[in-house]
Amino acid sequence: MGGSSNTFEGKAAFVTGAASGIGLAITKALVAKGANVMMADIDTARLTIELEAMNAPSQLSMVHCDTSDYASVEAARDATLARFGKVHYLFNNAGVSLAGRSGSFEVKDWQWITDVNLMGVVHGVEAFLPGMLAHGEDGCVINTASMAGHLTTAYMSPYHATKFAVVGYSEALYHELQKSPINVSVLCPTWVKSNIYNASLLSPTMTEDKAAEMSANPAYQATKALVDNGMSAETFAELVLTSIAKKRFFVFNDPEVRPVFDMRRDRILADFDACLADLESS
Repeated sequence: MGGSSNTFEGKAAFVTGAASGIGLAITKALVAKGANVMMADIDTARLTIELEAMNAPSQLSMVHCDTSDYASVEAARDATLARFGKVHYLFNNAGVSLAGRSGSFEVKDWQWITDVNLMGVVHGVEAFLPGMLAHGEDGCVINTASMAGHLTTAYMSPYHATKFAVVGYSEALYHELQKSPINVSVLCPTWVKSNIYNASLLSPTMTEDKAAEMSANPAYQATKALVDNGMSAETFAELVLTSIAKKRFFVFNDPEVRPVFDMRRDRILADFDACLADLESS
């Protein structure tokens, strides 16, 4: 693909979670670079408002898509192909969050976050990749993970589990596609301005009482403050498109986490070397 200014010109993209946050910012950045975009989201009311506000009817279309439902993703794919003929860039971006103490989660909530954050990515790849390979043109599968797919904190185990899975899945996919014209990128941001901290309100077991309790929780309030003061989605979207054009696999945005990466590496290698030493001494 290279880094030329026309990398996205006239190409078609499918973006999930396109009604807000990173997905909406990526959509706007793609349109500015001359791409055609199918905006997909479960929130069609907001999707309609954002699409009309961009006023680019020749480049934009929208479709309802519940990424946790493979049939819904297939229907969205068919609508995209009917509108634009082919897809070059697949943005599996839709995601939700879930916080709490392990041992207190409802299994239904675990299934929900897994279905959206992990299976939503899988559904996108299974639905779109065969066609992307068949047309033989350059393209990219872009999966939104998170820095939470590399580094962990307490009380976010479902989110970390699904985001670590997306990173691992993306790495495997990258190796599979090495000899094809389709590249793979995985987005691993820290704090980017969005509404992600309210995503758990959509969980199947959420009630008004639980929502009120969550909103009053200091951890929730701290996370909200970090997200609200994070990198703008527009700045991150520009980094994403630059990284795609330069065929980067990982897309990071936060220099402050570099020391934490180093600590994780040192901890892994310390245990690795200690286990091998035990084997040698036994």
